[in-house]
Amino acid sequence: MRIELRSARSRHCVVSWRRTQLLVRGFPLPLATTLAHDPRYDLHALIELVERGCPPDVAVRILA
Repeated sequence: MRIELRSARSRHCVVSWRRTQLLVRGFPLPLATTLAHDPRYDLHALIELVERGCPPDVAVRILA
């Protein structure tokens, strides 16, 4: 039981951190939340595209 709780807390921390990183870079809250929960998206690649001028929604489509 403790391992499951610790794992859930750890996952929550990771998702929260990912969402914050996306929000800081200009991703809208609903999109940032969705992406933060989806480990298939490479957070660093998304951020790099946006920092190079790509709109967030286009960055998501590129990496989909």
